[in-house]
Amino acid sequence: MASPFVLLTMLVGMWNLPCTGAGGRIRGVSAPACAFQRQEHVVSARHRPAGGEVDGPEPGGLATLVRPRTIRGRLARILVFSLVLVLALLGVTIAGQVGGYLAAGDTVSSVSLALKVQDFVQEVQRERGLTNGMLGGETRFQPTVLTQRTATDKAQTALNQALTDDSAPGVAQVRDALSRLSGLTSTRENVDAGRADRNATFQYYTAGIAALNGLQLGLDQAQDPQLRRGLQALYALGDAKEYTGQERGFLNGVFAADKFGSGEYVHFTEIRASKQAGLTDYARHATQPQQAALDEALRTDNATKAAASETVAVGSTRGPIDTRTDPVTWWNQMTSVIDAERKVQQAVGNDLTARAQDLQGQASTTLAVFLGLALLAVAAEVVLVIGSIRSIVRPLAALASEADDVAGRRLPAAIAAWHQPGEVEVEPPQPVRTPPKAGAEIASVAQALDRVQTTAFELASEQALVRRNTTESLANLGRRNQNLVRRQLNFISEFEQEELDPSALANLFELDHLATRMRRNAESLLVLVGETSPRRWAEPLALSDVIRAGLSEVEDYRRVVLRRVDEVLITGAVVSELAHLLAELIENGLAFSPPDLEVEIYGRRVAGGYMLAVVDHGVGMAKDQLAKANARLRGEEDFIVAPTRFLGHYVVGRLAQRLGIEVELTVSPVSGIVARMLLPTDILAETRPDTPKQAEIMWPSAEPEAPPLASTGVGQIPPMRSEQVQPPQRQPRPPAPAQPVQSTHQPSVRVPHRCERLSGTTKF
Repeated sequence: MASPFVLLTMLVGMWNLPCTGAGGRIRGVSAPACAFQRQEHVVSARHRPAGGEVDGPEPGGLATLVRPRTIRGRLARILVFSLVLVLALLGVTIAGQVGGYLAAGDTVSSVSLALKVQDFVQEVQRERGLTNGMLGGETRFQPTVLTQRTATDKAQTALNQALTDDSAPGVAQVRDALSRLSGLTSTRENVDAGRADRNATFQYYTAGIAALNGLQLGLDQAQDPQLRRGLQALYALGDAKEYTGQERGFLNGVFAADKFGSGEYVHFTEIRASKQAGLTDYARHATQPQQAALDEALRTDNATKAAASETVAVGSTRGPIDTRTDPVTWWNQMTSVIDAERKVQQAVGNDLTARAQDLQGQASTTLAVFLGLALLAVAAEVVLVIGSIRSIVRPLAALASEADDVAGRRLPAAIAAWHQPGEVEVEPPQPVRTPPKAGAEIASVAQALDRVQTTAFELASEQALVRRNTTESLANLGRRNQNLVRRQLNFISEFEQEELDPSALANLFELDHLATRMRRNAESLLVLVGETSPRRWAEPLALSDVIRAGLSEVEDYRRVVLRRVDEVLITGAVVSELAHLLAELIENGLAFSPPDLEVEIYGRRVAGGYMLAVVDHGVGMAKDQLAKANARLRGEEDFIVAPTRFLGHYVVGRLAQRLGIEVELTVSPVSGIVARMLLPTDILAETRPDTPKQAEIMWPSAEPEAPPLASTGVGQIPPMRSEQVQPPQRQPRPPAPAQPVQSTHQPSVRVPHRCERLSGTTKF
C-alpha cells in the first residue's frame, strides 16, 4: 500500500506546481486553470506585506502538501485522504484474499508432497514386511525383498526430486524425517548377512515411517474447514494404513515362525488397536463418499480372508499359532488390503488437490474482482474530484479574467474617457458576465463583482468630476492671478518710468522682481492643469537671453554663474516655457545649496540636440529620493495626489514633456546635484552668423575650477557672477496687448513659478 500513497502524494505536489515552466504550459493542465492559478499568485503577491514576509509556511515541500495554497491542491488533498482510506480498506480485504490465494497454493504443494511421501512410505512398508518375514525364516521372500528394495529406492529418488525447492512448504521437515532412514543401506547389509534382529529391524523401519507420517503437511496452511478435514482424513488414513502395514509385517514373521515370541503378542495387540483408532479417526473426518470407498476396500475377498487370519492370531494368546497360516498367503492378502487403502488415500489426496485448486481459483477471481473494484473506485473518485475542480476552477478562472479586464481595461478606459477635454458622456463598462455552467456560489461572486465594478465606476466618475472641477478652478485661479500680476507689472513699469530717485527706483526694481516671480507662480498653475502660456515670442531668441529671463524669475539670482555656454537660438514659441523650466531648476539649486556657494550653468551642442546643465553644490539626495524625483520629472505620477512640496517636479515634468526635453537629475562628481536637460533640435533655430565660436564647456569636476575669463561670454554676455547681474533697465511699457510680443533685446521674460516655491522648500 506504500506505492499508491506515494503516487497520490506526488499527485498533490504536481497539482501545486506552477502552470508554466521553461517550455510553456504543462501538458494536461487547462489554460483557464493556469490563468486562475496565475491570478491566485497575483492576488497573493498584491496582499503580501510591505516587508516581503509572508505569514505561514513557505510554498513548496511538506508544508505545501499539508496546507496547499491553491483550490486544486486542497481538493487534491481531499482526494488523497479519501483514496488512502479507500485503498486501506480495500488493501485489508485484498490482503486477506492474497493470503487465501497463497495458502491455497501452499496447500496444493503440501498435498502433492504428502502424496509423494505416502508413495515412499508405501514402498518402505512393503520392504519392512517382506524383510520381517524373511527374518522370521520364510526364505521364499528373499527374491521379493530384493525387488522391493529397488522399488523403495526409486520412490526415494522421486521424493528427493520433489524436495529441490527449498522455499516450498514442508521441504525441510521431510528432509529431517528422511534422515531417520539414513542407515537403510547398513540395515539391509545386516539383514543379508544374518546379523539383524527381527524385532529391532522392524522397529527401525517403523520409526522412519512414523517420522514421515507425523509431518501432517499442509495443516498449518489450510484455512478452509473442508480442506482441513480432508487433510486430517488423509493423515488418519495414513496412520491406519501404517498400522495395517505393521500388522502385515509383524504377523508375517509370526506366521513364518508359527508362534509369538516373548512379548510379541502384546505388541501385536497394540498395533491392532492403533489400526482401529486410525480407522475410527478417518471415519470422523472423512466425507461420506470417502468413507464409503474405504468400507468397500475393507469388504473385498482378500480383506475378509485377511481378517480371518487376523482372528487366528488374536486367539493364539498362549504363543503358538492355533491354526497354521501360510505367511505368503497372509502377505498377499494384506498387501491387497493395503493397496486398496492406498487407492482410497490417493482419492482423498486428489479431492484435496481439487479443493485447494478450486480455492486458489476462487481467491484469484476474488482478488481480480477486488482489484478491479479498487481501480474503479479510485478512477471514479479521481474523475469526480477532477470534475469538481474543473467546475470550480474554470468558472473562477473566467471570473478572474473578468476581474482583470475590469481592473486593467474597463475602468481605466472609463477614467481615461472622463479625463478627455470637453464634455464627454462616458458609457458605463459592460456588466460582469456569469461564467457558463457556474454554480450558485460563483454566480453570486460574479454578481458581487459586477456591483463592485458599478460602484468603482460611479466612484471614479465622481472623482473624475471632482478632478475636472479642481483643474478648472486651478486654471481659473491661475488666469486671474496672471492678469492681476500683469496689471501690477504695468503699474510698476509706469512708476519706474516716472521715478527719478535712485533709491526709490531700486525698490521699484525689487518690487518688479517679486511681481515677476508671482507671475511665474500663477503660470505654474496653468502648466499643471495643462494650459499653455499666453505669452509667445515672435522671433527666435538667444539662449543666453532665455537663461537671463529665467534668472529674472528666481530670488537669489546673484549666486548664479554662467560658466561655458555655446550660443544657440531658441524658437520663439518655446522661449517662455523654456525660461520657466530653467527658473524652476535654478531656484531649486539655489534653495538647496549653501548661501556662500554658486549655482553653475553649462551648455553645449551635442549629438541630437543641445545639452544644458544646472549644477549646485548642496547637500545632494539619497538614491531612492533621486529615483522618485526623476520619475516625477518623467511624468509618471499625478500632481493631484502628490504632496505639495513636490509640485515643482510636476511643473518641470509637464514643461519638459510639452517641449520634448529630456530632464534627468544625477549626482555631481564633487557634491550636490546636476540637472541635465537635452533640448531637441526642433526647438533650436539657426545660430546667428555674427556669434563667435564658443570655447568648450568645462563640466564640473573634482578639481578646483579656474576663474572664468572675462574675454569670453555667451552671446556677447560675459559669464558674470551674481553680484554683477543687475536688474534689466526697463523701457516704457505700452498698454498690454491681448497677446504680448517682446523684442529680442528685452531679456526680462517673466515665466510663472511653481506653487510650492512660495515656501522655498522644494528639492529635486
